[in-house]
Amino acid sequence: MRLRAQVSRVCIPVMATISSASGSASNKPDPKKGRSSVNAAQALAKQQALEKKSKKYKLPLGELAIFTQQLSSLLLAGLPLVQCLEALQDQTEDQCFRIVIRDVRGDISSGNSFSSAVRKFPHSFNTLFVSMVEAGEASGGLAEILVKVAGYFEASVKLTKKVKSAMTYPIAVIGLAVALVNVLLIFVIPVFAAMFADFGAKLPAPTQFLIDLSDFMKAWWWAIGLGAYGIYWGGGKYVATPKGRRQKDQFLVRAPIFGNLIHKIALSRFCRTYATLIRSGVPILRTLEIVAAASNTVQIEDACDEIAKHVSQGGQVSEVLAANPFFPPMMKHMVKAGESTGNVDGMMTKIADFYDVECEATVASLTSLIEPILIVFLGVVVGGIVMAMFLPIFQLGAVAGGLQ
Repeated sequence: MRLRAQVSRVCIPVMATISSASGSASNKPDPKKGRSSVNAAQALAKQQALEKKSKKYKLPLGELAIFTQQLSSLLLAGLPLVQCLEALQDQTEDQCFRIVIRDVRGDISSGNSFSSAVRKFPHSFNTLFVSMVEAGEASGGLAEILVKVAGYFEASVKLTKKVKSAMTYPIAVIGLAVALVNVLLIFVIPVFAAMFADFGAKLPAPTQFLIDLSDFMKAWWWAIGLGAYGIYWGGGKYVATPKGRRQKDQFLVRAPIFGNLIHKIALSRFCRTYATLIRSGVPILRTLEIVAAASNTVQIEDACDEIAKHVSQGGQVSEVLAANPFFPPMMKHMVKAGESTGNVDGMMTKIADFYDVECEATVASLTSLIEPILIVFLGVVVGGIVMAMFLPIFQLGAVAGGLQ
């Protein structure tokens, strides 16, 4: 009995210790569960941010052209619209646009029309796309309409890419020239200035000007930066006003070298947009509203307003174009011929094709013209700076040679 009592006295504390240890171990938080909850919260926050961003997501025109082309191909293959959108949603890599397609598909599944669904995302689907979808729904030929829209977008993207590629080289050369001049003024010229100070002689005017300019830039670089930013900010604010925007567009069309190209691009965009909408069955007054919004040019917007007023009173488009100096005589006569034959949209398409070819030729000629001008400009600027800095050394060498 004594032995049993002793054993029980020993076992009871041991069992209590084991139970308390197991209880404390069960109360410790699981690190894996903590990490999973944090990851879930981060994923939820990321998804919410994407949902918010998708409401104002601006889809590039090139991506919209691809989407429209793929959607039209699926519809022509006989697939239902909801199934087409589901397929496009699955293959889209852009997370924001995937959410947009998902919401559009959900609206259509709920009984809304395709046009009303895409209208909720004006940053992703522009006015022309929405209006063309409406026309396709009204006519029952949505797939055929989307083929035309895709062709329009692809032509616009192609022209924009050619213009941008032609402008890349001049902008790169100008940027290189500005950077090189800044390096010379801030880092190289001060070395020469310190060396010339030891001479104690009067420096030539070009050399002294560059040294003074270098000292000014080193001392007031912050003021120069603030001033440049202020001009950029103020100019942007002024251009955003109706008066400033009008002056900007008028200047761009009349600008040397690039003005002719900008004018032709505006005419091509006007004709192609007009032809695409009219051919798709969009009413002419609604067409003019969309053309004005898509043009992004004050001259075209004014012309569309005049045409709308004139047409609503029983007039013709060619009559307004004939009185507007922004439109060339050739274009006016071709539109008038299209009106007489009842083929205005076909004639507008031919005009747009003509100006697209003209734009490509103008871009090629500008590229061949600008390259040598920029090379000469870069050589004159950099060479002038180098000559101005070595001019005192040449003069000292001449003086030393005369003394000998």
